[in-house]
Amino acid sequence: MLPVDKRLLIKVAQMYYLENKNQHEIAARFGINRTTVSKYLKKAMLAGLVQISIANDEYEDLENQLEKTFGLKEAYIVDKAADLGKAGIRFLRRVITDGDIVGFAWGKTMASVADAAMAEACDPISADMIPLVGGPENVDSEYHVNTITYKVANAFKAKSHYLYAPAIAGSVEAKEIMTQDANCRKVIDLWERVSIAVVGVGTPLRHSNLVWSGTFGKEYVDALQEAGVVGDVCSRFYDVEGRVVDTVLTDRTIAIDLETLKKANYSVGVAASPEKVPAIYGALRGRFMNVLIADAATARLLLAFRSERHNPGSG
Repeated sequence: MLPVDKRLLIKVAQMYYLENKNQHEIAARFGINRTTVSKYLKKAMLAGLVQISIANDEYEDLENQLEKTFGLKEAYIVDKAADLGKAGIRFLRRVITDGDIVGFAWGKTMASVADAAMAEACDPISADMIPLVGGPENVDSEYHVNTITYKVANAFKAKSHYLYAPAIAGSVEAKEIMTQDANCRKVIDLWERVSIAVVGVGTPLRHSNLVWSGTFGKEYVDALQEAGVVGDVCSRFYDVEGRVVDTVLTDRTIAIDLETLKKANYSVGVAASPEKVPAIYGALRGRFMNVLIADAATARLLLAFRSERHNPGSG
């Protein structure tokens, strides 16, 4: 190719990048062929005459740091906890495909995801939506896993399945009977094929947590603390390093087990609040989620918590 002056490179680049002219139009304008236009554009880029910048998202660095620190597929950070539901459903809209089996946990945060689904314009999808855990008896109906599953499935015009069983059965024998029911068995069998799981992170050690302290009493919550429990996902307990903690409730729990949960292509944890930081950290350490949706304040506290555990006394 003959040497080309800077002036022509700038003109070609300006027409292409600023005036949205295609390469055929530029070639006709300057009496050259399309291949030459392509070479001129590349030369202009290499010469520094064209500088393309991508606007930084406010939380790009924070998300990148979380992804690298915890080996996440994606971190999705929002301004405030009130935005979690909308973020959760927008993530789901992006990744869901026909044939997926999508599972949900119960709770207030999960309810916000379901409410956001009802408000968003979700494209119809041929997918199955299922509960990942039974429904605690002493929660408001809007936080119940069947309600959440119904709302999201309805928003996507997908098929919904329901689990007519508690998260914790009254006894091991009661669990055995309930899990042999045809309805229960159908959902439990689908747990092995879950491709997307959307879960919250519980903090059973809070004495204000009515699900655990209200059902089993303060003594049981104290016993969890002594066992090193920091959080629960789908009513399965674990410690701060992500090790599953067996309790007297383990054999009575009707929920996907955490090893099965880890097999999902996307295990999406939606959680925020300073008091949940150790529980979120434990869930990430245990690899119970590979996507984290959180608010900025929680994300920063999570990184600080991790730094303190790895570098005690620093700062």
